[in-house]
Amino acid sequence: MPLNRRNFLGRTAATGAGVALVGSVGAGSAEARESVAGRSGGRGRHYALTVMGTTDLHGNVFNWDYFTDAEFDDKAHNDVGLAKISTLVNGVRKEKGRRNTLLIDAGDTIQGTQLSYYYARVDPITKAHGPVHPMARAMNAIGYDAAALGNHEFNYGIPVLRKFEEQCDFPLLGANALDAKTLRPAFPPYVIKRVRAPFGRDVRVAILGLTNPGIAIWDKANVQGKMVFPGLEEQAAKWVPKLRSMGADVVIVAAHAGSSGTSSYGDQLPYVENSAALVAEQVPGIDAILVGHAHVEIPEYRVVNKESGKEVVLSEPLKWGQRLTLFDFDLVWEKGCWRVAGVAAKVLNSNTVAEDRRITGLLRGEHRKVVAYVNQVIGTSSAAMSAAEAAYKDTPVIDFINHVQAETVRAALAGTEFAGLPVLSQASCFSRTAGVPAGKVTIREVAGLYPFENTLEARVLTGAQVREYLEFSARYYVRTAAGAVVDPAKLTNAENIPDFNYDVVSGLSYEIDIAKAPGARIAKLTFDGKPLDDAARFVLAVNNYRASGGGNFPHVARAKQVWANSEEIRNTIISWVRAQGAIDVGRFASVDWKLTRDGAPVF
Repeated sequence: MPLNRRNFLGRTAATGAGVALVGSVGAGSAEARESVAGRSGGRGRHYALTVMGTTDLHGNVFNWDYFTDAEFDDKAHNDVGLAKISTLVNGVRKEKGRRNTLLIDAGDTIQGTQLSYYYARVDPITKAHGPVHPMARAMNAIGYDAAALGNHEFNYGIPVLRKFEEQCDFPLLGANALDAKTLRPAFPPYVIKRVRAPFGRDVRVAILGLTNPGIAIWDKANVQGKMVFPGLEEQAAKWVPKLRSMGADVVIVAAHAGSSGTSSYGDQLPYVENSAALVAEQVPGIDAILVGHAHVEIPEYRVVNKESGKEVVLSEPLKWGQRLTLFDFDLVWEKGCWRVAGVAAKVLNSNTVAEDRRITGLLRGEHRKVVAYVNQVIGTSSAAMSAAEAAYKDTPVIDFINHVQAETVRAALAGTEFAGLPVLSQASCFSRTAGVPAGKVTIREVAGLYPFENTLEARVLTGAQVREYLEFSARYYVRTAAGAVVDPAKLTNAENIPDFNYDVVSGLSYEIDIAKAPGARIAKLTFDGKPLDDAARFVLAVNNYRASGGGNFPHVARAKQVWANSEEIRNTIISWVRAQGAIDVGRFASVDWKLTRDGAPVF
């Protein structure tokens, strides 16, 4: 993989050697130099350095929602996109002095919007003389210094990721993304930036990138036999001392891992998914961690390292470019070296500024091309279908996804030894704002039903295993006593389970008694009008995230795989609508599951 020599000097860890050390960053304006030089404090001279950070940009450049074909908005009136982030960055650089700042990212960059999908699949960056990825163009123009790999970087396969890496003017870091054969880093583990301070030697700022070990599960089809992903703590413990021994004055970790210490894949790997705080606690020598992956806002979170007793400052800016983190470092020159005297963190809200016209102008053509693509009419629907109540009612919109998935799997298994098994299907409410109108249907409306890049598989389960699967899924509902008031807004997401980790299974009939404790909620479970036979065998049409262990649902990850393909389910549904020309809602819509309390329907 060729590296851009504007950014990298010498051999990088991707080729088996050590460090990517970049040239000096100047000290800023005369006013800034005078300001920092005057802060002696009696012990040493101080220098102020600001490191800005984003994470989970997920393909957002414009403040635009391609699924609604309108400006982005939510209940909190957040804005999104790198064009907004660019304006915030410009403001910070003007205030602090550009040369006194760095800009980094904590991963999940090239998946999430139809803009990023278009340049991975429709007009891919990997084709001969192909386009430059919009996220690379925008981040290059803004002037990022480094970015960690996120798990969603691997969704489109390694060739797309490698091409994106080639197009970036900054390194993609992944100290725990290793070549499966050599166990050497497959990407640069770190970069050291030299910031020219107004006195003393340059400040050496090391940025260590760590990604999520769950990649081995979630993108197994793309990485198995090619890359492995050990735990963040063990790799940080390996690299941080090396960075310090190489003269790093400041060590920052960009970690695509939340701070909660929890995992969504249970015991399938010996590593913790959301381990950023554990890294801070267990690995001495880190000054700050830019956190990603969890899609939560944490302006500042301090963790005491058990060995050194020093505080490590963590910050996670909200997803999609809604926030920009600022780490403000107070460095003091003492005894011939720089020492971190203090660190503070905060976030800036992108809805307080306008989009940077330089960024929107740079990518206006790509944006218009994608808007035209997603607004293509591909068929009609006999009735409107909405996901607004799909999290707690059996709705046609989820039935539709399951219908297409089950039909696809049946066709794929025709003529095989599994053709005689009944096909069930699982689907989730991925977006409560998604829906299909009556009449003409466009790509964006169908794509909005399935915003993730999941592919389809078929696994064989017994009736008993299906029952346990449903019980596990039903934990999603808050336990509500019979007679108590039911507020739909407070009924779901028990134990912080997100909507995408609640599965509806079609092909069966069942009730979920939310008055009962989790594990004992499934009642009247029938197949073909008869009580479910625990010994019977079924084929489950299931997405690759769930089949690989995502959500830690029982049995499915270890069940026999009888079919799989590499096409995104979203595209499977779009192709189905194109081929059929019409969605006849009456063909598949039926109420096969419902919520009850002591046998009485909740709704």
